Amino acid sequence: MNGLPLGGHVSRDHPETSKLTLTGRDWGISAGDVWFRTRSASSSTSGVAPTSAPKPAPITSNAARSMTLQKKINRIEKLTNISFKQQTGNANITPNGMTLEGRATRMNSNISNTMSSHDIESYFSDDYLYFGDLINPPETSDRQAQLILDLLALRQGDPVLELGCGYGRITNRLAEKGVQVTGLDLSPVLIKEAEEGAAERGVNVEYVLGDMRTLPWRGRFDAAFLWFTTFGYFDDADNERVLREAASSLRKGGRLLIDHANRYYFLRHKSPMCYVTRRDDNVRIDVYNDDVLSDRSNVERIVVRDGCVRRTYLSFRQYGFSDYVRMLQTAGFETVEAYGQEGGAFTSDSSRLIVVAYK
Repeated sequence: MNGLPLGGHVSRDHPETSKLTLTGRDWGISAGDVWFRTRSASSSTSGVAPTSAPKPAPITSNAARSMTLQKKINRIEKLTNISFKQQTGNANITPNGMTLEGRATRMNSNISNTMSSHDIESYFSDDYLYFGDLINPPETSDRQAQLILDLLALRQGDPVLELGCGYGRITNRLAEKGVQVTGLDLSPVLIKEAEEGAAERGVNVEYVLGDMRTLPWRGRFDAAFLWFTTFGYFDDADNERVLREAASSLRKGGRLLIDHANRYYFLRHKSPMCYVTRRDDNVRIDVYNDDVLSDRSNVERIVVRDGCVRRTYLSFRQYGFSDYVRMLQTAGFETVEAYGQEGGAFTSDSSRLIVVAYK
């Protein structure tokens, strides 16, 4: 990475990681910066107490405010090699003079149509955990856990499996409601956090480090679920293998729930889209692009944290409801239902597609 400010340098051992010296004051973003969609957490940008009371902020003109914001944007451009340019409604992102469409084309060509175990583990790392509560605040997780409980008609003591359980934000909440939960995930970092979270809540959850394409259970669970777009990382053959493994883990009459993005909803929005999340002096930038030729969504994630810049990638297949019906019936399920976000009716305007299949 060239032209890094504040004495930055690129690690030769890890060329995608750049060591920098900076604080949030150097490039801070606020939710008021409407050039790109942001999430932010309020906090001090410095651990040093001021020697005197701060002066009131001066009243500035719109032109002065724009200049201040532009300085912040310039800082981020230098840190990440991404250029943020004003565009109504979304972020126009161009690296090194490349057009937005050109960046999307390059991203699609760099990301294959399947994710390796290493790719997934790299994406769902400590950085993912660090920003987790900003993406899904506790009240959101509480509401989602209750929705899963209702859609799967779960009762106390029912054995339930979550595939791709992450750091246990849903699994541990279901355990608090008396459900007998098992969680499986590929990330050692997230599994460890899930176990610690269960201990803090005083609940008993079985957490297993493993691959959802190869499950060790047969006929054990009353229900299973994949929440928050944890399905579709692989090619079609392996995605369907996940469904067969899930079906095999269920008892007769078992239910499988899959929560995913509704591809028809997102295809109506201009692609790529950028989301920026800020916590303290750290920023996460997610660039989403829909590849209509492969029916996949590709994500480039750039994390600026503790003076380092890291890039990871994620790709997931976008299936429609008819695709789910075909795949699930082939996997051994008899009936399949569709819901929208919050369990409402599913329409083309629904941002989420929630599928419930019965074995």
